[in-house]
Amino acid sequence: MKTIITAFVFFICSLLSAQTQFEQGMGKAMQLWGSGKSTEAIATFERIASVEKANWLPNYYIAFIGTINAFDTKDKVAVSALINRAQQAIDDATAISPNNPEIMVVQAMLYTAILVQDPMNNGQKYSPLIMEQYNKAIAINPSNPRAVFSKAEFEIGGAKYWGTDTKPMCAAIAKSIELFANFKPESQFHPNWGADRAQEALKNCK
Repeated sequence: MKTIITAFVFFICSLLSAQTQFEQGMGKAMQLWGSGKSTEAIATFERIASVEKANWLPNYYIAFIGTINAFDTKDKVAVSALINRAQQAIDDATAISPNNPEIMVVQAMLYTAILVQDPMNNGQKYSPLIMEQYNKAIAINPSNPRAVFSKAEFEIGGAKYWGTDTKPMCAAIAKSIELFANFKPESQFHPNWGADRAQEALKNCK
Protein backbone atom coordinates (compact mmCIF):
# COMPACT_ATOMS: atom_id res chain seq x y z
CA MET A 1 0.00 0.00 0.00
CA LYS A 2 2.94 2.34 0.50
CA THR A 3 3.38 2.63 -3.25
CA ILE A 4 0.22 4.73 -3.43
CA ILE A 5 2.14 7.60 -1.88
CA THR A 6 4.34 7.87 -4.94
CA ALA A 7 1.32 8.80 -7.03
CA PHE A 8 1.24 12.14 -5.25
CA VAL A 9 4.92 13.00 -5.40
CA PHE A 10 4.67 14.76 -8.74
CA PHE A 11 2.07 17.11 -7.25
CA ILE A 12 4.39 18.59 -4.65
CA CYS A 13 6.04 21.30 -6.75
CA SER A 14 2.73 22.60 -8.04
CA LEU A 15 1.13 22.38 -4.61
CA LEU A 16 3.82 24.56 -3.09
CA SER A 17 2.80 27.40 -5.40
CA ALA A 18 -0.88 27.20 -4.47
CA GLN A 19 -2.50 30.56 -3.84
CA THR A 20 -5.55 30.14 -1.60
CA GLN A 21 -5.37 29.19 2.06
CA PHE A 22 -7.11 25.90 1.30
CA GLU A 23 -4.65 25.09 -1.47
CA GLN A 24 -1.69 26.01 0.71
CA GLY A 25 -2.95 23.78 3.51
CA MET A 26 -3.67 20.87 1.20
CA GLY A 27 -0.30 21.31 -0.47
CA LYS A 28 1.47 21.25 2.88
CA ALA A 29 -0.43 18.12 3.97
CA MET A 30 0.37 16.36 0.69
CA GLN A 31 4.02 17.29 1.03
CA LEU A 32 4.16 15.92 4.57
CA TRP A 33 2.57 12.68 3.45
CA GLY A 34 4.86 12.39 0.46
CA SER A 35 7.88 12.71 2.76
CA GLY A 36 6.63 9.91 4.99
CA LYS A 37 5.19 12.07 7.79
CA SER A 38 1.71 10.60 7.79
CA THR A 39 0.89 11.61 11.37
CA GLU A 40 1.70 15.25 10.64
CA ALA A 41 -0.17 15.03 7.34
CA ILE A 42 -3.32 13.72 9.04
CA ALA A 43 -3.11 16.48 11.66
CA THR A 44 -2.90 19.06 8.88
CA PHE A 45 -5.86 17.56 7.03
CA GLU A 46 -7.80 17.59 10.30
CA ARG A 47 -7.15 21.32 10.71
CA ILE A 48 -8.29 21.93 7.15
CA ALA A 49 -11.42 19.82 7.69
CA SER A 50 -12.32 21.85 10.78
CA VAL A 51 -12.41 24.98 8.61
CA GLU A 52 -13.55 23.61 5.24
CA LYS A 53 -16.73 22.04 6.57
CA ALA A 54 -18.35 21.76 3.13
CA ASN A 55 -15.36 20.08 1.45
CA TRP A 56 -15.07 16.29 1.59
CA LEU A 57 -11.45 16.07 0.46
CA PRO A 58 -9.65 16.65 3.80
CA ASN A 59 -11.64 13.88 5.47
CA TYR A 60 -11.10 11.67 2.43
CA TYR A 61 -7.34 11.90 2.87
CA ILE A 62 -7.55 11.40 6.64
CA ALA A 63 -9.40 8.15 5.92
CA PHE A 64 -7.18 7.17 3.02
CA ILE A 65 -3.90 7.62 4.89
CA GLY A 66 -5.28 5.91 7.97
CA THR A 67 -6.45 2.96 5.89
CA ILE A 68 -3.09 2.55 4.18
CA ASN A 69 -1.33 2.74 7.53
CA ALA A 70 -3.69 0.11 8.96
CA PHE A 71 -2.47 -2.38 6.35
CA ASP A 72 1.15 -1.69 7.29
CA THR A 73 0.79 -1.64 11.10
CA LYS A 74 1.26 -4.83 13.12
CA ASP A 75 0.34 -3.56 16.59
CA LYS A 76 -3.33 -4.43 17.16
CA VAL A 77 -4.04 -1.46 19.42
CA ALA A 78 -2.53 0.96 16.91
CA VAL A 79 -4.44 -0.69 14.05
CA SER A 80 -7.71 -0.39 15.94
CA ALA A 81 -7.11 3.33 16.52
CA LEU A 82 -6.27 3.88 12.85
CA ILE A 83 -9.37 2.01 11.70
CA ASN A 84 -11.67 3.88 14.08
CA ARG A 85 -10.28 7.26 13.03
CA ALA A 86 -10.48 6.38 9.36
CA GLN A 87 -14.09 5.26 9.73
CA GLN A 88 -15.01 8.52 11.43
CA ALA A 89 -13.39 10.47 8.60
CA ILE A 90 -15.28 8.38 6.02
CA ASP A 91 -18.53 9.08 7.86
CA ASP A 92 -17.74 12.81 7.90
CA ALA A 93 -16.80 12.84 4.22
CA THR A 94 -19.95 10.90 3.29
CA ALA A 95 -22.12 13.35 5.21
CA ILE A 96 -20.67 16.13 3.05
CA SER A 97 -20.69 14.19 -0.24
CA PRO A 98 -23.18 11.30 -0.25
CA ASN A 99 -23.04 8.68 -3.00
CA ASN A 100 -19.43 9.53 -3.79
CA PRO A 101 -17.65 6.62 -5.51
CA GLU A 102 -14.22 7.79 -4.33
CA ILE A 103 -15.31 7.63 -0.70
CA MET A 104 -16.92 4.24 -1.29
CA VAL A 105 -13.64 2.87 -2.61
CA VAL A 106 -11.85 3.96 0.57
CA GLN A 107 -14.66 2.46 2.67
CA ALA A 108 -14.17 -0.85 0.86
CA MET A 109 -10.41 -0.61 1.43
CA LEU A 110 -10.98 0.05 5.13
CA TYR A 111 -13.27 -2.98 5.37
CA THR A 112 -10.49 -4.97 3.70
CA ALA A 113 -8.01 -3.73 6.30
CA ILE A 114 -10.39 -4.99 8.99
CA LEU A 115 -10.85 -8.32 7.20
CA VAL A 116 -7.13 -9.05 6.94
CA GLN A 117 -6.65 -8.54 10.68
CA ASP A 118 -8.54 -11.81 11.24
CA PRO A 119 -9.65 -13.40 7.95
CA MET A 120 -11.17 -16.49 9.53
CA ASN A 121 -13.52 -14.51 11.75
CA ASN A 122 -13.98 -11.36 9.67
CA GLY A 123 -14.22 -12.77 6.16
CA GLN A 124 -17.85 -13.83 6.22
CA LYS A 125 -19.02 -10.44 7.50
CA TYR A 126 -16.77 -8.06 5.63
CA SER A 127 -16.40 -9.68 2.20
CA PRO A 128 -20.04 -8.87 1.28
CA LEU A 129 -19.65 -5.34 2.66
CA ILE A 130 -16.54 -4.80 0.56
CA MET A 131 -18.24 -5.99 -2.62
CA GLU A 132 -21.30 -3.88 -1.82
CA GLN A 133 -19.19 -0.72 -1.69
CA TYR A 134 -17.36 -1.49 -4.93
CA ASN A 135 -20.56 -2.41 -6.73
CA LYS A 136 -22.27 0.78 -5.57
CA ALA A 137 -19.30 2.88 -6.65
CA ILE A 138 -19.25 1.29 -10.12
CA ALA A 139 -23.03 1.61 -10.48
CA ILE A 140 -22.77 5.34 -9.78
CA ASN A 141 -19.74 5.85 -12.03
CA PRO A 142 -18.71 2.90 -14.23
CA SER A 143 -15.78 5.00 -15.52
CA ASN A 144 -14.15 5.43 -12.13
CA PRO A 145 -10.82 3.60 -12.57
CA ARG A 146 -10.14 3.17 -8.85
CA ALA A 147 -13.47 1.44 -8.29
CA VAL A 148 -13.00 -0.93 -11.23
CA PHE A 149 -9.40 -1.74 -10.38
CA SER A 150 -9.82 -2.07 -6.61
CA LYS A 151 -12.82 -4.39 -7.01
CA ALA A 152 -10.85 -6.62 -9.38
CA GLU A 153 -7.82 -6.58 -7.08
CA PHE A 154 -9.95 -7.69 -4.14
CA GLU A 155 -11.63 -10.40 -6.20
CA ILE A 156 -8.27 -11.74 -7.35
CA GLY A 157 -7.29 -12.25 -3.72
CA GLY A 158 -10.41 -14.33 -3.18
CA ALA A 159 -9.97 -16.24 -6.43
CA LYS A 160 -6.41 -17.20 -5.54
CA TYR A 161 -7.55 -18.32 -2.08
CA TRP A 162 -10.30 -20.53 -3.51
CA GLY A 163 -8.34 -21.61 -6.57
CA THR A 164 -10.80 -20.17 -9.11
CA ASP A 165 -10.10 -18.53 -12.47
CA THR A 166 -8.67 -15.00 -12.31
CA LYS A 167 -9.11 -14.20 -16.01
CA PRO A 168 -12.27 -12.09 -15.52
CA MET A 169 -10.51 -10.00 -12.86
CA CYS A 170 -7.45 -9.57 -15.07
CA ALA A 171 -9.74 -8.35 -17.86
CA ALA A 172 -11.25 -5.85 -15.41
CA ILE A 173 -7.79 -4.62 -14.47
CA ALA A 174 -6.97 -4.14 -18.15
CA LYS A 175 -10.19 -2.16 -18.50
CA SER A 176 -9.26 -0.02 -15.49
CA ILE A 177 -5.95 0.89 -17.14
CA GLU A 178 -7.90 2.30 -20.09
CA LEU A 179 -10.09 4.21 -17.66
CA PHE A 180 -7.02 5.58 -15.85
CA ALA A 181 -5.65 6.81 -19.17
CA ASN A 182 -8.80 8.84 -19.80
CA PHE A 183 -9.45 9.96 -16.22
CA LYS A 184 -9.27 13.69 -15.45
CA PRO A 185 -9.42 14.66 -11.76
CA GLU A 186 -11.56 17.68 -10.94
CA SER A 187 -8.61 19.40 -9.32
CA GLN A 188 -5.01 18.72 -8.33
CA PHE A 189 -6.29 17.56 -4.95
CA HIS A 190 -8.97 15.14 -6.13
CA PRO A 191 -8.11 11.42 -6.04
CA ASN A 192 -5.85 10.44 -8.92
CA TRP A 193 -4.03 7.36 -7.61
CA GLY A 194 -3.94 3.76 -8.74
CA ALA A 195 -2.67 3.69 -12.33
CA ASP A 196 0.79 2.41 -11.35
CA ARG A 197 -0.70 -0.31 -9.14
CA ALA A 198 -3.04 -1.39 -11.94
CA GLN A 199 -0.13 -1.67 -14.36
CA GLU A 200 1.79 -3.81 -11.87
CA ALA A 201 -1.24 -5.98 -11.17
CA LEU A 202 -1.75 -6.60 -14.87
CA LYS A 203 1.87 -7.72 -15.21
CA ASN A 204 1.29 -10.21 -12.41
CA CYS A 205 -1.81 -11.45 -14.23
CA LYS A 206 0.29 -12.36 -17.22
